[in-house]
Amino acid sequence: MSWDFPQPYIYKVRVEHEHVDGLHHANNAEYVRWCERAAWSHSVELGLDVTNYQSMDRGMAIRQAEYDYILAAREGDELLIGTWLTMVDGRLNMTRKFQVFRASDEALVLRATWQMVCIELSSGKPKRMPQTFKDIYSPAVVSEPQPQ
Repeated sequence: MSWDFPQPYIYKVRVEHEHVDGLHHANNAEYVRWCERAAWSHSVELGLDVTNYQSMDRGMAIRQAEYDYILAAREGDELLIGTWLTMVDGRLNMTRKFQVFRASDEALVLRATWQMVCIELSSGKPKRMPQTFKDIYSPAVVSEPQPQ
């Protein structure tokens, strides 16, 4: 795979019948769900899950998302979703990037970027990141693109 950044966290999915639309390829909305699952899985791997978010009354919410659909995936395809944190400012903002490759031929299917903001769950308002977020997310930041 030609990953954009080193050492991706990789989440695997298989395109099933229920993911395919009338155009006979994975529906675009499925990629949004798969990226969300990959992001949560990565966060859990790093040490923060939804119960941690709830206990601190803080969470990272997507304020802007961009998805570049490059190639179609079809039923039966295994997809490798690579994700990275590429920026954590330690105050409010975090950036997460994704790449999706088809495993069989290593074709790039999708790139995505999320701009996220820390919010207070009880109010929905932006609030500073707890120290725990900074301690866990900041060391995971990958800022240098992979040499080509």
